[in-house]
Amino acid sequence: MEENNSKKVVLELKNITKSFGDNQVLKGFNLKLFEGENLTIMGKSGSGKSVMVKCLVGLIQADGGSITINGEDITKMGQKELDILRTEIGFLFQGSALYDSMTVRENLEFPLRRHKDKIKNFTGTEVLVKEALDDVGLGKTIDLMPSELSGGMQRRVALARALILKPKILMYDEPTTGLDPITSKEIIELLRNIQLKYKTSSIIITHDVDCARVISNRMILLVDGINYAEGTYEELLKSEDPQVQAFFKN
Repeated sequence: MEENNSKKVVLELKNITKSFGDNQVLKGFNLKLFEGENLTIMGKSGSGKSVMVKCLVGLIQADGGSITINGEDITKMGQKELDILRTEIGFLFQGSALYDSMTVRENLEFPLRRHKDKIKNFTGTEVLVKEALDDVGLGKTIDLMPSELSGGMQRRVALARALILKPKILMYDEPTTGLDPITSKEIIELLRNIQLKYKTSSIIITHDVDCARVISNRMILLVDGINYAEGTYEELLKSEDPQVQAFFKN
């Protein structure tokens, strides 16, 4: 794998294109995620962030380009191979996406039941569920229903579910959306702690500038279907490009 500053590339998108009819959403988007980094992707509403993520995890097929995860091109994989690969990727959905009819325990057990081969050395799921909940500070909520939790607690449970299969790569879709400022800060700090504990490589999709400032090792600005600008928060903040400046203005 390609290396940069002694860090290997764990995920790469090359020249990704995607259109819906006459609407060309992605026009040659490129991305590299390095081992152990938090990479933030920012883009205005409708810029193609969600389309890019869906292409990345194989939910929709890109029209062109390649998507490589741990050295394997997912655009050439069958469904079974994709399902196996997805166990290496944890996903925190926007709005948490917990199952309302399931307890916290059952929500976390769901991915374990789907991927039994991944936990074949365990006689049960109790240890994994408790560990994941302890990681997000919610060990006592194990038998509660999602409706009994605050929005911030639901987001933490969703993060625990994303962590439970011990993925090497984590993807966060707008992790602070809909949360009050104090809870948002708590979630951002939690994401940083997860990175430090598990040495994960993470992609964070966000429009929250404060989130990007605190959590990013590197940022990509998605404009007009391409990776328009890249750099650290500080580097992009100093840019004199009006398209870049627009991201940092209140």
